[in-house]
Amino acid sequence: MNLHMPPSFAIRVLGHGDTGPMRAMLGMFGRAFGETETYTGAQPDTAYLQRLLGSDTFIAIAATKGGDVVGGLAAYVLPKFEQQRSEVYIYDLAVAEDHRRQGIATALIAALQKTAAPRGAYVIFVQADLVDGPAIALYSKLGVREDVLHFDISTAPR
Repeated sequence: MNLHMPPSFAIRVLGHGDTGPMRAMLGMFGRAFGETETYTGAQPDTAYLQRLLGSDTFIAIAATKGGDVVGGLAAYVLPKFEQQRSEVYIYDLAVAEDHRRQGIATALIAALQKTAAPRGAYVIFVQADLVDGPAIALYSKLGVREDVLHFDISTAPR
């Protein structure tokens, strides 16, 4: 007998006043990516986070369990110039190690899909490192793979 069990986590799109959950999400990202200093060492002030969370071009979605942030997604809405539409870029997506394989990442992306369409987005895109098998498996299940090269260009001219 297979009973459908409701998820043991909650998904919430963060808004202007959600700086506390956003800071908790930053800490979770730091631990999940092994880059705690990057995500917590010089966090923006509250006013900056409020503006970011209240903007039309940034989306933050948190997964919580028992009041703790156990997963998160940060995405940017990129207005296009060739047509009146947007793309959404998933910049960061992570689930705390002891909460993985429970459908949290998939639920975060589903929440993003519901949030992106009303903002005029026609597609969501994300990149994954070649060595990140679980991410590649997740994104392959949800979308179409494109093999591209990524380049970081310094803001200082050569």
